[in-house]
Amino acid sequence: MNRRKELVQQYLEKKTVAGVYQIKNTRNEKILIDSTKNINTINGKKFMLNFGSHPNKRLQEEWKQYGEESFTFELLEPLKMEDSPYFNAKEALAKLEEKWIHELQPFGDRGYHNNA
Repeated sequence: MNRRKELVQQYLEKKTVAGVYQIKNTRNEKILIDSTKNINTINGKKFMLNFGSHPNKRLQEEWKQYGEESFTFELLEPLKMEDSPYFNAKEALAKLEEKWIHELQPFGDRGYHNNA
């Protein structure tokens, strides 16, 4: 098998991991909690921030002010998939994100979420 086919095969076999992650400002300890169906898409969030197009304006402003080196991305909890016809991954992911927002309270001086 040539190298290209081998890499394509590896990509197809790679399992995606859904979960909840945080973006943390290491200068002021503010956090943003978010979820994704594929944790590998976090690089897309970095791209958005570097390009100046992230939807969270407060996070975007501080990214521009402090720079990329002042932020960390961390997986807080992967979604445990269930082998059940009643399992709804989208709903489960939303509940998991809600749990972490409730636990970490990323509002006001503690984070980038609106307390609404």
